Amino acid sequence: MDQQAEQLKPVHVEAMDAILGKTLPVLNDGFIRVIDYMGDDTAVVQAARVSYGAGTKQKLQDRELLRYLLRHEHTSPFEMCEIKLHVRVPMDCWRQWIRHRTASVNEYSTRYSVAINSAQTTEANEWRLQAQDNKQGSAGFMDENIGLKMTERETDLHHLSKTIYDERIAKGVAREQARKDLPLCTYTEAYWKIDLKNLLHFLWLRMDNHAQAEIRDYANIIGREIVAQWCPMTWEAFLDYKKNAVKFSALEQEMLGLLITGDDTDVIARAEELGWLKYKDKELKFHMERFEFEQKLEQMNVAAPWQNQ
Repeated sequence: MDQQAEQLKPVHVEAMDAILGKTLPVLNDGFIRVIDYMGDDTAVVQAARVSYGAGTKQKLQDRELLRYLLRHEHTSPFEMCEIKLHVRVPMDCWRQWIRHRTASVNEYSTRYSVAINSAQTTEANEWRLQAQDNKQGSAGFMDENIGLKMTERETDLHHLSKTIYDERIAKGVAREQARKDLPLCTYTEAYWKIDLKNLLHFLWLRMDNHAQAEIRDYANIIGREIVAQWCPMTWEAFLDYKKNAVKFSALEQEMLGLLITGDDTDVIARAEELGWLKYKDKELKFHMERFEFEQKLEQMNVAAPWQNQ
């Protein structure tokens, strides 16, 4: 006997429908727009219960189930949700973005079209200093008076590169060649479609304080203004178990145990055995694993005992 088709209705999240197509500004001329989405928190729960079987609803309510899935990294149900964004982003930032190879991407082509007439600019108080303990990071800001001069020079550079590019186009130089001297601050655009599982991984990496400030600006908007509206229960679990969580290695757990049950002498002695403490003129030499452990303790308002010496 033929079975009647199940009557299904497309998912609509009121908060998401309200921002569909809306431009969310980022940096001086970047943006993020939600083009389409599929699924929501209930789609994750529905997919999980296919494998969990009948009766799960009575044992675990939706929120508890979502939190269990994310807490134990049972992530395949989160692939049932997808989102498509239209983004405008500086090319240097896009280089980092495109490294996340778990999305479907279609980018604006400067072989086919004239380059977007926009570049990311830097205010005088936004020039960051190179971090001394992180070769790929920044720490603090340049003096604003020096920054003002740098911003003026930046404006000159943008104008010169754009003028030369326009001259090449006007003289008939092929677009694919005319573009070669455009600076990395030039904006590009792309459609970016990704499932919720991989989007959360993107956000975990790019919302981190160690991520470059520019891509962190994009990630914060995607997370706080889009995902938080789209899948609020998943977002809550993500903040609890990924973004704001602290993970300890086996060695760090051992050190924590000594901190809780022993005295400072035991902790320092074990740290010395691990090679974490190398003194020179009463100053601690930098040790990456120790430094990361200190940062985790700082999140819990706990001071490492060797810092008090």
